[in-house]
Amino acid sequence: MFEKLSFIEDRFAELEAKISDPAIIQDQELWRKLCKEHSDISPIVAKYKEYKLVQENIKEANEILATSDDKDLKEMAEMELLDSKDRIGEIEQEIKILLIPKDKNDDKNVIVEIRGGAGGEEAALFAADLLRMYSMYADSMRWKVEMLSANETDIGGYKEVSFAINGDGAYSRLKFESGVHRVQRVPETESSGRIQTSTATVAVLPEVEDVEVDINQNDLRIDVFRAGGPGGQCVNTTDSAVRITHLPTGIVVSCQDEKSQLKNKEKAMKILRSRVYDQALQAQNDEIASERKSQVGTGDRSERIRTYNFPQGRVTDHRIGLTLHKIEAIMNGDLTELIDSLITADQSEKLKMNE
Repeated sequence: MFEKLSFIEDRFAELEAKISDPAIIQDQELWRKLCKEHSDISPIVAKYKEYKLVQENIKEANEILATSDDKDLKEMAEMELLDSKDRIGEIEQEIKILLIPKDKNDDKNVIVEIRGGAGGEEAALFAADLLRMYSMYADSMRWKVEMLSANETDIGGYKEVSFAINGDGAYSRLKFESGVHRVQRVPETESSGRIQTSTATVAVLPEVEDVEVDINQNDLRIDVFRAGGPGGQCVNTTDSAVRITHLPTGIVVSCQDEKSQLKNKEKAMKILRSRVYDQALQAQNDEIASERKSQVGTGDRSERIRTYNFPQGRVTDHRIGLTLHKIEAIMNGDLTELIDSLITADQSEKLKMNE
């Protein structure tokens, strides 16, 4: 590990010189690439410097204890030695976490797709609640939410809804949200007051650029049609809605929220690129069993990951066995404790694999 840290420290110094070089600054693409690498390894280098400083404190304290006759000085050295030994173990663990290979998608924006599952209208209303929850969390993180596509029901739920969340580290924070979310509550549609169980499926996809996914235009079938609203109500009198079918994978994306056919096509292509990329990513993970074991859950869209129990005021994440009794706060976007716990559990699994 320390040989690797020494190499990273040398590379950091090399990068600092390069990103200040006027010749490299002129090549903006190369300069941005080097700046990103510099930024990525900066926390590791800072933590390694702290480690070396604490090691030096331990060495000095031991020297004082071995050579000094001053009682007060030796007491101070003993305290310093105890504190430093405690801290050195903490720093080593922090460095191990920083050295875990980073998910290449962590810095990306995301596309979130929510679909009502079992439970009819109540499932669609729960999908709307999840959209609100993620939107409020994004707002707390100062991320931007952009609606891409929605199939709304007559009473304000969603059969399915797609939206983009743009912000630093959005995928790193939201990637564990994929799966089946279950709700237990008395629905607005239930007149007898019985508790009903419904589900909604969440898919979190990294947003990708054209260069990252090879989509041949000849592999696309693009249909245009007249947009419609809940209950079949016509919301547009022109053929502005767009449906794109990716023939090799069978993936179909429809967008009709914009009045412009061009804007609907752009949004549909954004979703399509992410779905094609995600399908390839899922296939790759299926082939690498050890990688699957290092993840919190499998990322399988059919896996039940979380239950929201309204009568008992609790939310339980089944993958890590965490139950929080603050359902109102969570539904209002307070996801930090849940997400932090999932990230910590994932890091622990990966550390075990690297031991």
